[in-house]
Amino acid sequence: MKNIFCVSHPLCDHHLTELRERSTRPSDFRAIASRLTSFLALESTSILTTSECPIETPVAGMVGAKVKERIGVFPILRAGLAMVDPMLDVIPDAQVFHLGMYRDEETATPVEYYNKLAEFDPVEIGFILDPMLATGGSIELTISVLKRWGVTRISVLSLISSKEGIERLSKLHPDVRFHTCAIDSVLNSKKYIVPGLGDAGDRLFNTL
Repeated sequence: MKNIFCVSHPLCDHHLTELRERSTRPSDFRAIASRLTSFLALESTSILTTSECPIETPVAGMVGAKVKERIGVFPILRAGLAMVDPMLDVIPDAQVFHLGMYRDEETATPVEYYNKLAEFDPVEIGFILDPMLATGGSIELTISVLKRWGVTRISVLSLISSKEGIERLSKLHPDVRFHTCAIDSVLNSKKYIVPGLGDAGDRLFNTL
């Protein structure tokens, strides 16, 4: 799939192993998730375009470059919140829009409960943040919401993805780019990624 990008880096593998470990404390889990998001942020923002910007350094004049697009960051509540700060470290002028989704545990389908996008003009490029892409239901709903709003360039950032979910979404939305640190091969009967890391939201916010 041409728009699926899996980070290949020894440090990414190292941190991901620590993230998966069941004994990792919530405080460490949050820190590691932030580090891994930084890998995804740098890779996914390589598509941004720039315009020339004349500046004066302390030594001489030169022509630099500044990002042209208006950028939106869309964390899917609640787990996606952990990925916001490292994204803003890379693109501090991005706008952050919150979308509330939860998974119906009986049907494994997403339910939207919060969306105030209509109050704003659509951004030029949107980055959807969700640590886990399992069935992809919440992310699929978010992609549809952003497209209806008028966002034409969308990237999805997930720490771990299931093979089934990411391939299904890439076929449904071939224009969307998917960035992840790992692709796990199995979803269990409860639609959790295996081996995965459990419930990302519970581990991030210590609500196990």
